[in-house]
Amino acid sequence: MTSRSYYSGLGGLAGQTELLSSKAVFTTAYAVIPKSVMSDIVTSFLPHWEGTRAWILSRPLTGFSETFSQYIMEVQPGGGSDRPEPDKRAQGAIFVVEGTIEITLDGGTHELKPGGFAYLPAGRAWSLRATGTAPATFHWIRKAFQVVEGLEAPDAIFADEAAIAPSPMPDTNGAWATTRFIDPEDLRYDMHVTIVTFQPGGTIPFMETHVMEHGLYVLEGKAVYRLNADWVEVEAGDFMWLRAFCPQACYAGGPGPFRYLLYKDVNRHAPLW
Repeated sequence: MTSRSYYSGLGGLAGQTELLSSKAVFTTAYAVIPKSVMSDIVTSFLPHWEGTRAWILSRPLTGFSETFSQYIMEVQPGGGSDRPEPDKRAQGAIFVVEGTIEITLDGGTHELKPGGFAYLPAGRAWSLRATGTAPATFHWIRKAFQVVEGLEAPDAIFADEAAIAPSPMPDTNGAWATTRFIDPEDLRYDMHVTIVTFQPGGTIPFMETHVMEHGLYVLEGKAVYRLNADWVEVEAGDFMWLRAFCPQACYAGGPGPFRYLLYKDVNRHAPLW
């Protein structure tokens, strides 16, 4: 069985003897929010959530994220919400990295452990509780759903990474593979969340430049990532936001796999404002 690691060691506060310098950077093309700055003092508390704090990594903002918001949620045992989503337009994707949660949707309850994934369609009432004896930590990606005339609303999805065979990229001999939670050919969905895995030595061997915006959270390992004109070292716990058309590439030097949770907007026309 393949071993999988999901980084979840956030919080705390740097000591007074620590250096101020960091790889944190905010540009018009990309941003890097390293794990070293995700301390206790930058968390947020959300209405109708109990026993919960959140690190908000991206939000729609001119010159930054345009399509999505991404949170890391830490929920104490028994905590959660019966009214988690305040916006009826918002669809959600949840990926668990620590602990156990239960999501109730349409009267059915679904248990998710590390590696568990849920897609929650817009306009559907759902609730969430941390059910284990230790805190639960999960990523929550929110996006306003883009309705298309003639397409049915997408279905909810509950899945586990361990049950999905990664799809290797062509001609890479398995060095680069993608685990897809949503069928890429199903145009009802206007967002994808995947896990991308590079084996040591694996690369994105060209400068990807495309319309899809990305949120990218490193779950395991380390690599150097090309963001626009810069090479940045990243490791488990770091977050990257990439604007549409930001050139990007990657080299995973090892010694172990380099894996990240990836968001992108898909399957819709470019809006004409």
